[in-house]
Amino acid sequence: MADRPNHTKQDKVRELQVKLYLAAKRSPSRRFHALWDLIHRRDVLERAWQQVRENRGAAGVDRITIAQIEEEGVEAFLDELQEELRDERYRPLPARRVYIPKRGRSEQRPWGIPRIEDRVAQTAAKIVLEPLFEADFRGCSFGFRPKRSAHQALDQIKREVMRGRRWVIDADIRGFFDALDPQILDSLLRERISDRRTLKLLRGWLRAGVLEGTVLMRPEVGSPQGSPISPLLANVYLNALDRAWEERHGGLGVLIRYADDLLILCRTRAQAEAAMAQLRALLAELKLELAEDKTRIVCVNEEGQGFDFLGFHHRMVRSFSKPGVRFLARWPSARAMQSARLRLRELTDRRLLSLAVEEVVASLNRFLTGWAGYFRHGNSTTQFHKLDRYAVERLGRFVGQRHGYRRPLAHGRWLVRQQGYLGLRPLVGRVHYGAANATR
Repeated sequence: MADRPNHTKQDKVRELQVKLYLAAKRSPSRRFHALWDLIHRRDVLERAWQQVRENRGAAGVDRITIAQIEEEGVEAFLDELQEELRDERYRPLPARRVYIPKRGRSEQRPWGIPRIEDRVAQTAAKIVLEPLFEADFRGCSFGFRPKRSAHQALDQIKREVMRGRRWVIDADIRGFFDALDPQILDSLLRERISDRRTLKLLRGWLRAGVLEGTVLMRPEVGSPQGSPISPLLANVYLNALDRAWEERHGGLGVLIRYADDLLILCRTRAQAEAAMAQLRALLAELKLELAEDKTRIVCVNEEGQGFDFLGFHHRMVRSFSKPGVRFLARWPSARAMQSARLRLRELTDRRLLSLAVEEVVASLNRFLTGWAGYFRHGNSTTQFHKLDRYAVERLGRFVGQRHGYRRPLAHGRWLVRQQGYLGLRPLVGRVHYGAANATR
């Protein structure tokens, strides 16, 4: 019974979102003006706080953590934020710059961590604004949208290839988040928003900049990755590409986009080459460009050619059960496998020898379960076997080192097998479909 008021508030927030979505859907040209009061509505802020709290995350430049806010009182925190927004006294602080390693690669991704107050405010704005733009977003977009997923994009790719679209433009937008033009974004936001205070709020987040050490940087273009509002703004920006492609060049090929990763699937090489030229022109209109060294045209009809997208490698293969039949299979890409092996090494590093073996196995199982949850949707049995063997090898080495064996890998692996793999859960057996039909 104690949770009922909270559920009621959640239902009201959901009702608000549905109402905004339907209003935007009914009137494609309508610009909404009464949004500011919705953003600082108490139930919206409470919903935003819950989402931020669930995501956890580190402190921003003010070094205030979620635990500190909970200790000092969430109600007081939300009271203050609501008053600042209502009285137009709210001012965002710069995000704290950190660098996140790209797993399996030597590169690092710059990441901005806004303070928690800014994360809650941005999430509240996203709750209110997302339904308005969702009414306009096209079906080719799958990333960071409610009720849409990477697996839906992957299934769409398979359907289109099996319908004969075997020429694939595998495109990469050069530094999208760093190149996003604020004036173009502002004009796209104005298509649905006329509330000047809401527009000013969004501009404030874009201009807040990032603090790297003691250096404050406020780039003229771009949007820092890491903020709750950033994926929505990215989709608003690239929806202009989706819309233009559908209205002007849809006959050349089918566009499939997940955030700033995209493919175009065509029936012929001539269509693919024409589509590539038109894609460059449309991106130029948005002041974006292709990363030429990462963009190519692939024909998946040819033996041995394939492409990587959303962590999977896609390739035509022969069916075991139906001789002469070929289909588009997918399995974890080489980069995804390398990333997984690196994570298994980290979880069994000799620096963790002071931990109980049970703790290490629990960490391995958590990672493998999450990894399998994504990659089991495909033809991944061969890769799952390889990773299972590697996980046993790493656990065996860890156990051997912990026992001080002279040959830690050989003796530790034997011991792990003798003891029923110590509760380590195998990946094999979790593939969702199609694994037995692929040869590679």
